[in-house]
Amino acid sequence: MFSPAVENLVAQFTRLPGIGQRTAQRLAFHVLQRPAEEALALAAALEEVKERVRFCRECGNLTEDETCAICLDERRDHATICVVEQPVDVVSLERTHAYHGLYHVLGGALSPIDGVDPSDLRIDELIRRVDANGVTEVVLATNPTMTGEATAAYLADRLRGRVIVTRLASGLPVGGDLEYADEVTLGRALTGRRQI
Repeated sequence: MFSPAVENLVAQFTRLPGIGQRTAQRLAFHVLQRPAEEALALAAALEEVKERVRFCRECGNLTEDETCAICLDERRDHATICVVEQPVDVVSLERTHAYHGLYHVLGGALSPIDGVDPSDLRIDELIRRVDANGVTEVVLATNPTMTGEATAAYLADRLRGRVIVTRLASGLPVGGDLEYADEVTLGRALTGRRQI
């Protein structure tokens, strides 16, 4: 239906997360309608990010240097490490301005069904950081999914006796209505209730 070059572009866009066939086609046609300089600037940005961006040797976050700015920041609490699944989770937590410690990016979550075992994640690196750097608390901020919960449980077991291990609270979102909350969310909100 399309030329081979357009079909290839559409196919490449569909490989991105959340991009289906129709969205990929819209993106391809958008690129084709823009001036050549814009399309080439996009291609150059993709090439540059793949050449320059790497994982921080300390925490696994994205950086252009050996060590990321968060790990190098002396103003942060170096006795607390917040464990997340992906670098994008660091961005979400940083936007809150409520956490001032360091991070540790696992690179995913345990999922035996998908072939993701502890050796596939940066768990051993986390244990080494905890043992070597005077860490007193590890905050488990994995996603509240089955794989995220399994990962948190595994990490809590591995870290028990080494440091204080805490988990992000879960429950009702601010501005949400009880009638629209699912049973699991409501149950967690009740279990995690606190005195005011």
